[in-house]
Amino acid sequence: MSRIGKQIITIPDKVKIDFTAGVLKVTGPLGELQKTFLPKIEIKVNEKEISLNPKENGKLAESLWGTYASHIKNMIQGVTEGFEKKLVIEGVGYKFNLVGEKIVLGIGYSHDVNVVIPPEIKCSLEKNILTVNGIDKEKVGEFTARLRQYKKTEPYKGKGIRYIDEVPRRKQGKKVVG
Repeated sequence: MSRIGKQIITIPDKVKIDFTAGVLKVTGPLGELQKTFLPKIEIKVNEKEISLNPKENGKLAESLWGTYASHIKNMIQGVTEGFEKKLVIEGVGYKFNLVGEKIVLGIGYSHDVNVVIPPEIKCSLEKNILTVNGIDKEKVGEFTARLRQYKKTEPYKGKGIRYIDEVPRRKQGKKVVG
């Protein structure tokens, strides 16, 4: 039994949900999201609530039950509130720059790294903090993780790109014998 899948999902007033032929379309004040679901889970959309039940007994159906419930909750939250992640860049000479639809990373290489911002994501910059906003939780998370991969935080001085709430693991370094 899935604890998450058993819960009934309430639909806010501003959100319109349409489920036809395995495709769930969620429309809200911030935009529209759609996702295709396998027919192993029965999704019932009523006036103000959504309920999910597995159609068959099996490991795949049970594992998809809670996963689909989480996807639907994230879609509803995305079109009403949106998602936000913040990245911090630390290090001498390390910087973010927004140039049109690109982020230019100065991260200690001999060249700048250009990263194209996807059209469904919005970025804003304030000093050394980059804020990434969007309505799709997966795309916001994937984009910030990809940016972070260019220069992970190193353990000795803490230089690199990290999430704002992430605490880098620090090592002591060499000791001087004297």
